[in-house]
Amino acid sequence: MAKVKYQYNESTLSYEKIKLSPSAKILRFTLFSIAALICGGGIYVLFNIVYDSPQERQLREEKEALLLQYELMGKRLDQMSTILADLENRDDNIYRSIFEAEPIPDNIRKAGIGGINRYKSLERFKDDAEIVINTSKKLDRLAKQLYIQSKSFDEIIELAKQKEQMLAAIPAIQPVSNKDLKRMASGYGMRIDPHYKTPAFHAGMDFTAPTGTPIYATGDGTVIRADRASRGYGNHVRIDHGFGYTTLYAHMSKTNVKVGSEVKRGEIIGYVGNTGKSVGPHLHYEVRKNDKPVNPINFYFSDLTPEEYDLVIQLSSQENQSFD
Repeated sequence: MAKVKYQYNESTLSYEKIKLSPSAKILRFTLFSIAALICGGGIYVLFNIVYDSPQERQLREEKEALLLQYELMGKRLDQMSTILADLENRDDNIYRSIFEAEPIPDNIRKAGIGGINRYKSLERFKDDAEIVINTSKKLDRLAKQLYIQSKSFDEIIELAKQKEQMLAAIPAIQPVSNKDLKRMASGYGMRIDPHYKTPAFHAGMDFTAPTGTPIYATGDGTVIRADRASRGYGNHVRIDHGFGYTTLYAHMSKTNVKVGSEVKRGEIIGYVGNTGKSVGPHLHYEVRKNDKPVNPINFYFSDLTPEEYDLVIQLSSQENQSFD
């Protein structure tokens, strides 16, 4: 209830009640209303500063939960990156080494993600932009590394298939049945020429055997020659095994294949004879790598025990006379 105010009237020498004019009443009411609005608004603002509304509280909780998920995701991405780094290390130093493939360069594995404004749109998160952008960068980097590693494994699979073919193609057995090893007559290297009785380089190994003894292909391949047109070799067969390897089988009594024939390891390609520049029934056998002769003794790993291999080495090392 508003207080009643009085004023002293000097004419009547008495106190009289002050009566407000209509305009004064309106002004007082207006001022009171403005003051009330200001006070109420201030109290409301102050209350909202100190206390969150239910909607704001819910939004803040959702934001905190989302940031926590980003943090956990970042840690999981770090763990996955560590696992991937281990796979990359194995790939470069084990898998690719086995198949004689060059390691993938670091500048390819660790290449950045293109686009300077790639993460520009994420800056709208303001205070939380850093964690969002960093997480996105980790995810993109991991995705690219996984793609490169996947391609590397595809290449390893192809190399493994080629390795399987190569293992089947490389000469790996003796060209004649030689279980007791007594047929190994002359080895690779400097030997006495049977015709001129002077030292000469012998590019293969000689195996003595009766005429008509089967001769076997020592690895999978394609016959590229089967004739007697080459000087000194008589009837002979040459096989291209791929991967830079060829083999030659000379002085045959008879060939069993034709040019273009596909042969498998252990398949009969001809028979021991005494044709060409030969001083007795035997097989002259050569292995060539990139058209250069190599010692055939290095290619019997599928045919001999370690003890037998040692004995063959001893027999082939004797500086005796060759048979051609």
